Amino acid sequence: MQNDPPVQASSAPPVTATKSSTGLDENVASLLAYLFQFLGGLIFFLIEKESRFVRFHAMQSMLLSGAFWIGLIALWIVSAILTLILGQISGLLAGLVWVITILLQLVLVVAGLIGFIFCMIKAYGRQYFKLPVLGNYAEKFSQK
Repeated sequence: MQNDPPVQASSAPPVTATKSSTGLDENVASLLAYLFQFLGGLIFFLIEKESRFVRFHAMQSMLLSGAFWIGLIALWIVSAILTLILGQISGLLAGLVWVITILLQLVLVVAGLIGFIFCMIKAYGRQYFKLPVLGNYAEKFSQK
């Protein structure tokens, strides 16, 4: 019969579940801010008074969803203009622009979905994860 190896205790302090002023745990409130994108971020940003963690993730959620939707709309506008211009030259070129647009929109949607899921995982794990550009703005706006 083999002896089981001894269990080693972790040196990290235990994670305590702290409540936000919404009555939810901070990590759950932050996850919900990402789950409901801009609207969830706005709601949690406005009603949260105490937790800087929740306010940061709520602001980052608003900025991420705003950047996502602005990117989709800008891509659609540029492709519509290019299609109109290239449609005067060749219908084949206009069709090619629409196919490329659909593929780019698909890439943007998948990247946005991955970004939101990644941020939800980090928020639920009680980590201050800052997105490359948006995280600095979220930090600045959430401290006011």
